[in-house]
Amino acid sequence: MIKRVHHVGVVVRDMEQAMRFWRDTLGLHVHKLETIEEQGVKAALLTLGDSEIELLEPVVTDNGVARYLESKGEGLHHICFEVDDVERDLGALRQKQVELIDQVTRIGLAGRICFLHPRAMGGALVELCQPLDEPSEEPAHA
Repeated sequence: MIKRVHHVGVVVRDMEQAMRFWRDTLGLHVHKLETIEEQGVKAALLTLGDSEIELLEPVVTDNGVARYLESKGEGLHHICFEVDDVERDLGALRQKQVELIDQVTRIGLAGRICFLHPRAMGGALVELCQPLDEPSEEPAHA
């Protein structure tokens, strides 16, 4: 099921300000940067060894990331585990009656993804991802 920690998600108020720290100060390489309209976020993946940091800035006020930012402020949002087959693993978790946020997988910045409910994970928001086979290159848009 779980292969490795793929990334840790961090909620930020301002992507450009966050980039000045994560990219410019710490020197992390920006692997991907894009606005995901259907999720209402601007997201960036920054390479950190064999894992990544995902920065999330809400671009709407009525989604989970925006509500999280409003109630808890900037900081750690979720941990994402890479899996071989996210569809299979989501089905196995559903059969084990694990409480889920996503009943079906969807496409996210990290590939095909789904989220498990924090109540099932001792309060931690957990994402599962199966990266898509695509070449990694510098982001072309935000």
